[in-house]
Amino acid sequence: MAGPPSLVWWLALALPMAGLALLLAVPSSDAHWEHHPSHFWLVSAVALLNVVLGVVVSEVARRSLDERLFLVSMVLLTSAGFLGLHALATPGVLLSGPNGGFVLATPVGLLLASVFAALSSLEVDAHAGTVRRLETPMRAGLAGVLAVWAVASLAGIPPLDRVIESERAPWLLVLLPFGVAAYAFAAWRYLRLYRVRRRPLPLAVAVAFVLLAEALVALAFGRAWRASWWEWHVLMAVAFATILLAARREYRTAHSVSGAFGGIYLDRTLERLDRRQSAAMSELVRADATGTVDEAAALLRSRGFSADQVAVMTDSARELARMDRLLRQYVGPHLADHLDADPGLARLGGREQEVSVLFADLEGFTTFAGGRPATEVIDMLNAYWGSVVPVVVEREGGLIERFAGDAILAVFNALGDHPDHAARAVRAAVAVRDHSAGVRTSDDWPRFRVGVNTGVAVIGNVGAGTQRSFAVIGDTTNVAARLQGLSQPGRITVSGRTVREAGAGTGLALDVRPLGPTALKGKSEPVEAFELLSVAAEPQR
Repeated sequence: MAGPPSLVWWLALALPMAGLALLLAVPSSDAHWEHHPSHFWLVSAVALLNVVLGVVVSEVARRSLDERLFLVSMVLLTSAGFLGLHALATPGVLLSGPNGGFVLATPVGLLLASVFAALSSLEVDAHAGTVRRLETPMRAGLAGVLAVWAVASLAGIPPLDRVIESERAPWLLVLLPFGVAAYAFAAWRYLRLYRVRRRPLPLAVAVAFVLLAEALVALAFGRAWRASWWEWHVLMAVAFATILLAARREYRTAHSVSGAFGGIYLDRTLERLDRRQSAAMSELVRADATGTVDEAAALLRSRGFSADQVAVMTDSARELARMDRLLRQYVGPHLADHLDADPGLARLGGREQEVSVLFADLEGFTTFAGGRPATEVIDMLNAYWGSVVPVVVEREGGLIERFAGDAILAVFNALGDHPDHAARAVRAAVAVRDHSAGVRTSDDWPRFRVGVNTGVAVIGNVGAGTQRSFAVIGDTTNVAARLQGLSQPGRITVSGRTVREAGAGTGLALDVRPLGPTALKGKSEPVEAFELLSVAAEPQR
């Protein structure tokens, strides 16, 4: 059912009418078979199975608050209920002879069901409240009509006292076009829904409604106990089986009864259920981080999620949490949190943003790495990064744009959430210098040199659709790199603008040594530079 219905589909659906026309045109081909027990058990089994399906659909509609699904359940219950009454008309099983009311029950049920079918195919959002208020009265009304019809038929109350040989009646021929038109309209609407959603159930419902329309035609023209009469029995059974099999297929994918009927939900029902499931998944992901997944799963089951549904969501949540932990190691928790809150941040493109940029690298790294095993070099780098990254990222809120072997580029206020970015950058710079010194296990380990600059940069994503990178581009970044190149091992060089903004109303006292106007590669004018010695909180006055 993945592709659109082809010409073969329509030819297959037209075959029953072609067969009926042949049987009626050539009476000798309309074989006679009158076996009362077979008729009783076949019709009873089909009716009972469809009543169960209708009750399940009705309950799912009640729980999901979906008016379309409720109206579909009324199609199933109405047609199946009257079909069950028809089974009682089988002579010699429960009744001694034919009964007019029970014989006519099936066409009445199909005509009433056609009304519900047409209504179910409409967008009922504007009348959703009315439909919900009428759900219980309609269910009770249907049960009442079936009971009254059965009593009136058994009591022989006119006009149900007239014993007839088949379902033919003048009024049926009059109402037949309306019933067929209602089913055809509903089938067309569900076919349109299928083309949008590409789910099995809308297509199955469309096919079922075509088959029920054909059953109505066979009812009007078939000859009792002949092939043309048995045809509508088969058509109704196939119609109900089509819906049942499609729902079963969707259940195996959705792992829940409510999800099995998602293909025909109203759009707003799908949106509501998606929000509900997303919230449940978020709970499970958070619970995975705290080791309380079992408790969260039990809570979701108490809220109406099925055990299978919770099991699937739990497995998915654990995988999402694992991937989240893995990706956060690459993009950083700060950016990951913002991407989670606003996925639009992942779009290619950029924007201008006032930032402070920290560049740091290990002076003499190439010489150090040249004469040592790779494992020793990696262990040294990881020891350094393990000491400085938590301070830069977690304490100061910096976003690490990239690691480049022995170098690091961190940006503060990249997401526009840190107006004190200059102060954060200088504190982070001091931490890089001081924390790294504390983990050196050998005097020949290279030392960091750091550069910090403040200004406007372009923040955004560069790359292609399949792979991209978060980037900070512009003169501000270039100047930070040049200042870092001026620094001596174990020292920090910052721009004049960074010094001014870090000390302006931030509560910080910066101890700096002026380096004077400094010529930098790529800059036409000298840049005011300072060596940053220390940062401390200003004393309270």
